[in-house]
Amino acid sequence: MYTVLIADDEAIIRRGLKKIIDWEMLGFNIIGEASNGVETLAEINKTKPDIVLLDIKMPGMDGLEVLNNARSNKYKGKVIILSGYSDFKYAQEAIRYDVKYYLTKPIDVNELKAALSSLSDQIKEESAHRLTINHYKEKAENTILLDLLQGTADLSNINFDDLHLNANIYQVLIYEKYSRNIADITYHFSELLKVTNQDNSSFHSVNAGNNEVIILKGEFAILKFKEFLKHFERELKPQKGSPLDSLFITYGRTVTSPKDIHISYKDSFSLLQRRFFCEIDQHTIGYEQLPENNSNAYYMTHELLLDYCARLVAYIQSFNRKAVADTLHNLEIKLYNSQDSIHDIKLFLTDLFIEIKDKLNNLYSAKKLTIPTNAQIIDFIQTKNYLYEIFLFFTEQFEVVMNCIGNFSRDSVIDDILYYIQHNYMENIRLENIASLFGYNSSYLGKIFNLKIGESFNSYVDKIRIESSKELLKQKSLKIYEIAEKVGYQNTDYFYMKFKKNTGLTPAEYRKKDL
Repeated sequence: MYTVLIADDEAIIRRGLKKIIDWEMLGFNIIGEASNGVETLAEINKTKPDIVLLDIKMPGMDGLEVLNNARSNKYKGKVIILSGYSDFKYAQEAIRYDVKYYLTKPIDVNELKAALSSLSDQIKEESAHRLTINHYKEKAENTILLDLLQGTADLSNINFDDLHLNANIYQVLIYEKYSRNIADITYHFSELLKVTNQDNSSFHSVNAGNNEVIILKGEFAILKFKEFLKHFERELKPQKGSPLDSLFITYGRTVTSPKDIHISYKDSFSLLQRRFFCEIDQHTIGYEQLPENNSNAYYMTHELLLDYCARLVAYIQSFNRKAVADTLHNLEIKLYNSQDSIHDIKLFLTDLFIEIKDKLNNLYSAKKLTIPTNAQIIDFIQTKNYLYEIFLFFTEQFEVVMNCIGNFSRDSVIDDILYYIQHNYMENIRLENIASLFGYNSSYLGKIFNLKIGESFNSYVDKIRIESSKELLKQKSLKIYEIAEKVGYQNTDYFYMKFKKNTGLTPAEYRKKDL
């Protein structure tokens, strides 16, 4: 329904206008009335009615003065002038304020209905036109924003103020579903950042291909994004099944001009292509993790494949699980920094595993090693989304081979695990990850670890971390929260608790004691 304001200084006329026709049936709703010019102008500014029935002669301010002021305040509604005079001078003046109907009192019902019907059609047509214009404007803005992201925009013909691109800093990020098996994202990015984003004040959202691209604008929006990242990744790992668990974000570097937005987008898009290298449960990856572009760029060659094959086969034969794990980690770094596509990396790994399989089968033909067929290997590697899934497969299969060809005592594996802990305690090290890496069931490994070392896995890791933190506390340049992070504790309060439990002192007390 369209809204109507009735303005006339005579109450009897206002009552009559309300009863003269069935407003609701015609599609109108009377939202108010006014008895003088000042009241009328205040109501127009407040309610922005679609139509005003406006008396020319009113106390305080006449109808034409009301119109003049209302139009100055950008009121765009329709007006029907009501007057006891048929003087053309008033009608001519009213036309200047875009008044289409000038009705003389007493009001003719049919004339009023005809005027309302005509104005209703005009409002409907103008509304449709506005929607069309806004649609085209939105499409044009999206096209320009896409060109800016791609670095193909004609900068000389862009008014950045019109696009609300007048901030002092920008950052581009891309977000998509973390898992292809999770339902569509049902929340808005403004909810995650806790910003209103009215009139795109904080960010633009653009669809680029199959990706949702966000252009953050201004220090406030970027600060909110940093706070979100800290909350999301470091303090509150998303619970399984929660909406945040379905989110994966890449983000580029910050830039200080809209002309450089494409640089930040290129970072973010490149990271999206490198999601293959993410760790287990990793939901964000930033420009800091991009490999450096340098003149020493290399590709994975057949010679490298044969070198890794020879090393891994030798370590498998000697049951050196630590060396196998170190070699795979070294290969991971090599692959991360290579110039090969993900497709080519998968082909490299497929060829590597098949080469290892062939050599082992030749060496231990009498053992009938239970290694997957070439078709199974190809299918497994080509369908995996992450490198860690493929390396876990390598580790599990190598463990099967070692079990098959000998080394049943397995005593040396604890030494290998201790060595691994001593070099990786600063990471998010967990028994489940260690167990998978060395081909064990985590429950079983926990029991034999406790039996051999005399304490639990977690207790041992804490001890290593606390010993390292003691040395760092002697370096006066490091703050305690920085030390906590360096030794593997993301939560400072938790670090305090563990430190006091192991030493009887807080980190601050220990540092003073050492002075």
